[in-house]
Amino acid sequence: MSAQTVERVVRSRARRTARRRSVLLVLAVLVLVALAANLMVGRTFYPPGDVVSVILGQDVAGASFTVGRLRLPRAVLALLVGLCFGLGGVTFQTMLRNPLASPDIIGISLGASAAAAFAIVTLQVDGPVVSALAITSGLGVAMLIYLLSFRDGVAGARLILVGIAVALMLESVISYLLEQAAAWDFQEATRWLAGSLNSAHWGDVVPTLVALVVLGPVLLASGRHLDLLQLGDDTASALGVRVERTRVVAIVAAVGLVAFATAAAGPIAFVAFLSGPIAARLIGPGVSLLVPSALVGALLVLVADLAGQNAFDHRYPVGVVTGVLGAPYLIYLIVRSNRTGGSL
Repeated sequence: MSAQTVERVVRSRARRTARRRSVLLVLAVLVLVALAANLMVGRTFYPPGDVVSVILGQDVAGASFTVGRLRLPRAVLALLVGLCFGLGGVTFQTMLRNPLASPDIIGISLGASAAAAFAIVTLQVDGPVVSALAITSGLGVAMLIYLLSFRDGVAGARLILVGIAVALMLESVISYLLEQAAAWDFQEATRWLAGSLNSAHWGDVVPTLVALVVLGPVLLASGRHLDLLQLGDDTASALGVRVERTRVVAIVAAVGLVAFATAAAGPIAFVAFLSGPIAARLIGPGVSLLVPSALVGALLVLVADLAGQNAFDHRYPVGVVTGVLGAPYLIYLIVRSNRTGGSL
């Protein structure tokens, strides 16, 4: 290799590193701005000084209740579920080398949703029981899809097709449960299935934070091996990756994040699906998408919730806003994938 070639490679790597750092910095700043806006903006606007005082534990007339008890847990939960959805979604997309391999496309989020609908409508329970069933069902459906698609390894296209088939069955189950629901249970189930932060409280924040703290580092530690899986199982194995072990660990960790986020806020549409492709466009090729996708997911949820609560004549759940944004992009991505092949 000539000196000029080495120099070009070094310059290219330096440019990619600089771009990655710049994008991460900008995304982090935007997330903090969106978080602050969610705390300040509403029917009553509170200046930054009042918000900071409330966070520091000081008593501020009006703001202590509105910001401290209503807006703060909601904004923190929006941040956490966005991080979880973004990180979990891009893990599947990277591992299976297809942007359509998102938990909300291949049925994993619907597994949690079906269990939650069953708990609300049939068992007539709420709170921790709904969350526990949603988490357990999400993990169970993920393992079922993995086993059904396993044949001398897991091919991305096969897993996606199996996941879509399972998703359609779960959609039917949810429709049946809603048909049988009483009026109050129907409203509660529909609100949850839309993906909403309206009832956010600290009891939802804590388990979501624990899941992110425990499972997030597992995925970040597996980031290099996940990137190598994009080269194909044989190549990754030749480079020292224990393919099936890496895949199972990544699936369990990613599904855990998505399940906990879904249990806390419902299946917020398309956040897991959109975060990876958006991050890929921003950060460019050749670098890990895990952290930027997590930041994009957090930014999407925070901005969508802020818009749903303040930008229209009526207040809309965050999942409605993200659904409006995500549906056209899904159509575009399917058309693009048909033309160029599935990749982020």
